[in-house]
Amino acid sequence: MLLILLSAIILIPSLMGWGKIINGVLTPFTKGVAGYLFSGVFGVSIIFTILAFFIPLNGYVEIPAVLIGILFFFKNSLYKEFGSFSKQDFTVIIFAAATIAFSSSFYPFILDHFGYYIPTIKWLTEFGMVKGISNLDLTLGQMSVWQIFQAGLSNFLDPSLRINSILLIIYTVYIIQEKTWIQFCFIPFLLLFSQSPSPDLPVIVFSLVVLNEIIKGNSLAGSVFAFSAFVFMIKPTMIWLPLLSFLYSIFIVKSRFTRLLPGLVIILLFFIKNMYTFGYPVFPVSLPDLGLPWTPNPEILKTSSKFAIQKTYDMQYSYEEIRNFSTLEYIKNWFFLDGIKGKINILFTIILIIFIIFTIIKKNKIITLICISIIIKSIAVLLFSAQYRFFIDVFFVIFFVLFINYFNKKISIVIFSFFSLIFIIFLTAPHILYTYLPSFRPGSFMRKFEMKQLYEPSIYHYHTFNSYKIGNLKFNVSRKYPYNFDTPLPAISEGYIYNNVRAGVFPQMEDKTNMHKGFIWKKLTPTQKKEAQKVIHSIENAYQQNNNLHSKSE
Repeated sequence: MLLILLSAIILIPSLMGWGKIINGVLTPFTKGVAGYLFSGVFGVSIIFTILAFFIPLNGYVEIPAVLIGILFFFKNSLYKEFGSFSKQDFTVIIFAAATIAFSSSFYPFILDHFGYYIPTIKWLTEFGMVKGISNLDLTLGQMSVWQIFQAGLSNFLDPSLRINSILLIIYTVYIIQEKTWIQFCFIPFLLLFSQSPSPDLPVIVFSLVVLNEIIKGNSLAGSVFAFSAFVFMIKPTMIWLPLLSFLYSIFIVKSRFTRLLPGLVIILLFFIKNMYTFGYPVFPVSLPDLGLPWTPNPEILKTSSKFAIQKTYDMQYSYEEIRNFSTLEYIKNWFFLDGIKGKINILFTIILIIFIIFTIIKKNKIITLICISIIIKSIAVLLFSAQYRFFIDVFFVIFFVLFINYFNKKISIVIFSFFSLIFIIFLTAPHILYTYLPSFRPGSFMRKFEMKQLYEPSIYHYHTFNSYKIGNLKFNVSRKYPYNFDTPLPAISEGYIYNNVRAGVFPQMEDKTNMHKGFIWKKLTPTQKKEAQKVIHSIENAYQQNNNLHSKSE
């Protein structure tokens, strides 16, 4: 907890300094401390993304970046900006920051933390962005800009990967600066994302910030669109936000097209990044085919697509069963999934219908544009992979628009305090959550409070792995564990080994002397097939040995 607060004390001035630099290029969409901070996060993320094409995001990048930001913070006397806050404001910020830091100090429990976030960050800090990395592990092809931002600050300042907690503190500063008190009620619910560098938290926070600026009638449409494009760059399921900003710019502000160019350049950078790591402009969509030699094998992509369809139904049906659903069964079975996810799907549909009715009644241009954007995003998600995590931001957005005028400072602080206490109870005593809500699977991975959390965040260590070689690729696989969060690079998840061998292919280094040059897939030769079978046998044997030991102990 104390280390998180210390990171915030160093990072916030540094990001403000970078915000000053970025504001010299692009006008900030909001002023004051929050304006500098958001510009800093935006600018540093873009700079790190460009650098990652060429160099690893290690300490040689982090230390100069932090020092440059701090230099500009003091050179431009940005500390004076804090004078706009009253003593009461500072009390609220400190209270919120302590709550956030304590909640963030618990062990990570989101499975993507181990299967996607940490492996991505390890690759970025050790090698930078790697061409065709999705051939090694398809999930790594995403390379979210938020993981890039975290990677560049994870060598010394934030090795426990708690950048989301820093963002929540920044969000608190914005809420108090702009007196948008309803947003204070959202922070307790976002605490569940604060133990990992999950991109879900920043896209929710940034979308609510942009939404607030649009509702306020912010005339800096170009800056709003550029920041919206940045949010899309973090997670493309947020397509509704740049769409809303674009429509707002054209129909409300009536801005010139040239003002939108910075945002369009950011979207172009997003496409280039994806094509470099994945081979296609938008992960995981394998269209359009640009003929790049490092695109993943079609059979691997097909397997991934089948898995995404199964995830839509929470893995409660096989792919064959889903394929044979009638149209009515597609809808009915999605609504009536066992557990909490079916209830979330029903609630999502009800809330969306309520919002559409509200929009029709209000006849407000901005609300109409918000509704159109949300509907387009919802249709896209439902067609692609209707998992609740892809539309969770819609709940926050609709609640914000519906109730923006009904929350004052006092009510919001009371709600924040009450729900923060509830979530801290769940975090400190997770058995309550997975006993009474067993269908909430992450709850079963939560761990109890430990005293050491008061000074440093809890992190897992495993570092148990086996090494293998197929073709020119020497790789490591976590022993008796499906993810490679603590495995030396290059590491491949068990599941992707099985998928590759089943497809008759395996990743190979494009240049066996330089891993940064990337990976391609090649068909397995007869000799390599035997090597692959030995690898699979070794993996399976490890689990069998473990089962035999359990049987003997019983």
